[in-house]
Amino acid sequence: MVAVGSIVEGKVVSVMKFGAFVDIGNKQSGLVHISEISQGYVTDINECVKKGDTVKVKVIKIDESGKISLSIKQAGDKKEKAFTPENKGNEDARRTGHVRPAEIDWGAHHTDSLSFEDKLSKFKQDSDEKMQTLRRNNDSKRSGGYSRKSHLY
Repeated sequence: MVAVGSIVEGKVVSVMKFGAFVDIGNKQSGLVHISEISQGYVTDINECVKKGDTVKVKVIKIDESGKISLSIKQAGDKKEKAFTPENKGNEDARRTGHVRPAEIDWGAHHTDSLSFEDKLSKFKQDSDEKMQTLRRNNDSKRSGGYSRKSHLY
């Protein structure tokens, strides 16, 4: 019998569009939901796992009826295609949906080498600039332009 939190090896017995069923031995099987397949966004589960694959899974839940919920991404199985700085230009990873666009660093801000204080300072500076732009836009809307009062009489 497996316990919540344990990491076991299992064999994929079937793949559905919502997840994959994995046989974890001792006549037990569980479901790896599509959201627990990869660190990145998965559009087509068949590109990540196939029937017959051996995968490392973590038991994340066992409900009252005995259904077992599993996770590949929490088990640390690096089989999936995930975004890394080395493959940020990899069009296949983006096209197949294994990377959320928000996770891709397009090179606009390189803050990895900055200290925490420098990052905080940069954030504050960016924030102040955005606030100034918003204030300018609001001020220009309040003054000038079309005024209903002047056209009523």
